[in-house]
Amino acid sequence: MTTDDLFDVTIIGGGTTGLFAAFYAGLRGMRTKLVDSLNELGGQLMALYPEKYVYDVAGFPKVLAKDLGKQLIEQGMQFHPTVCLGERVTALAIGSDKIITVTTDKAVHRSKTVIISVGIGSFKPKTLEVPGVERFLEKGVWYGVKEKERFRGKRIAIVGGGDSAVDWALNLYPLAASTTLIHRRDGFRAHEDSVKQLKASPVTLKLFYEVKAVQGNTQLEAVTLINSKSKAEETLPVDALLINIGFLADPGPLRQWGLQLDGNMIKVNPRMETNLPGVYAAGDGASHEAKLKLIATGFGEAAIAVNFAKTYIDPTAKAFPGHSSEMDWPATERGSGGLR
Repeated sequence: MTTDDLFDVTIIGGGTTGLFAAFYAGLRGMRTKLVDSLNELGGQLMALYPEKYVYDVAGFPKVLAKDLGKQLIEQGMQFHPTVCLGERVTALAIGSDKIITVTTDKAVHRSKTVIISVGIGSFKPKTLEVPGVERFLEKGVWYGVKEKERFRGKRIAIVGGGDSAVDWALNLYPLAASTTLIHRRDGFRAHEDSVKQLKASPVTLKLFYEVKAVQGNTQLEAVTLINSKSKAEETLPVDALLINIGFLADPGPLRQWGLQLDGNMIKVNPRMETNLPGVYAAGDGASHEAKLKLIATGFGEAAIAVNFAKTYIDPTAKAFPGHSSEMDWPATERGSGGLR
């Protein structure tokens, strides 16, 4: 389906950064469209770890990912952007009239500017290459947690040493019969305060250990561990094995869009401009010298991208929008809305 309808800005990606960009574009009176390949808004917050606590977002001492996602969706939708879910963007092109065409597997969208906020792109968990793991997938072996209650009263083993592994150990041990964290080193790639909490918790740490095999009949019953130093082996009875060893990211077709890339990320300048006129990037998928992959910095990048997209469309507009507390609320609703 091709639409002749022209939007001021089309945001590709409906996660935290894209939702805040949609809100800010509405604040600036821009006619906004948001396109996402998933069937629900919220990105990783909703799709991967809805019941995990998030600690590093301003204004929230701690907040469940799903609750943060709901708040961001409510904020992002208040100016009624047009939302297109379940559409995978396949191509982006700029015409001689400077109009940007965004082609998906379902439709063609036209826009004066585009903000790419796809995060790490498509992603899937890194798998644990150990005999038996695939046989017990969702029968005791898990790569993510959508319902914490599933683990109540269970003997849990968690593999990994990053933020996800440490956070889940801290989130689940109050529910579990026992929790063991298995890590092949003694150093963690997690926030310092989380590691401090972990070491003070009742979580058993098996450092310099790796999973060698898994056992069970119809359900997971135990894992075999091997010490990477002594090569000694031991069997750990478990009901659940949670694997958090990272994700494989794929930027997908955007490699063919003519964007200047830095690895799998899109290079931007301080205005969040890419090398393509009218095309901006923000969030985890954007690369610049001061990059920090945090939700908090993604919010700032979204605001910068929107405000400079506004000046691209209207050179007489100011990049600085003023403070929202100085504006009349509710603001004028712009755009034809609704999910489709």
